[in-house]
Amino acid sequence: MLSYEDVPNPSIRDETEVLVKLKAAGINPVDAKQRHRGTWYPSDPPNILGLDGAGIVEEIADGVRGFNKGDEVYFAHGGVGKEPGNYAEYTMVPERFLAHKPQSISFVEAAAAPSVLITAWDSLFHHGNLEAGQSVLVHAGAGGVGHVAVQLAQTKGARVFTTVAGDHQADFVSQLGVEDAINVQKQDFVKEVLDRTDGNGVDLVIDLVGKETLFKSFSALRCYGQLVALLKPEPEFADWSEARLKNLKISYELMLTPMYYNLIDDQIR
Repeated sequence: MLSYEDVPNPSIRDETEVLVKLKAAGINPVDAKQRHRGTWYPSDPPNILGLDGAGIVEEIADGVRGFNKGDEVYFAHGGVGKEPGNYAEYTMVPERFLAHKPQSISFVEAAAAPSVLITAWDSLFHHGNLEAGQSVLVHAGAGGVGHVAVQLAQTKGARVFTTVAGDHQADFVSQLGVEDAINVQKQDFVKEVLDRTDGNGVDLVIDLVGKETLFKSFSALRCYGQLVALLKPEPEFADWSEARLKNLKISYELMLTPMYYNLIDDQIR
């Protein structure tokens, strides 16, 4: 459970670190999971959770070149792996993880952005290799990662299909510019995708739902297409036969992997 605790303020340890005074901290599913299951980094309690944050630079190390005291920044760092998180007044962030906060958004909005942006970007472009003119089906397009993914895909010039679970969600994604919204409460998404692609299927599926949806999505993909999943497959729904027959590429996206395994090069790519 969460509780208020007094902890020492962090201090600069190497020449690339930046001390940030938090103005807002994001809340992610990983934080709730760690509260339930226990933390992933070795530390004696109290453990400080929190991955996404936004704030003001309070102090910089001698080797920091891209930031100055008083800069408004946002980031995804800590709370997973070896580093404590940012549910505190101050947090220490290596310069490579920081970005200047856009003036057009608030600290609260900035703190809510990093993890979903990274997840959506990696799913579409690092794993999915989405290009202009291709088609993508994003499941749960009105959700946290989904609503970012559909916008990024449109910006790339892709044709975007998305599933939603109600009329309100359909209206929301329509406001984001999505023309091919499929309400799964009323429509079969495989039939709709095939009907709207002349039976060919889409080039890429981003599955943010899992369970039966993951395996049913094989039928909505073209041969040699690709599916990127964020959730592990459930055994009771597992049927890989169509994926094999179509020569589909299946990959997974978990933006926490570099932090969990302390993969420095992957954290900054």
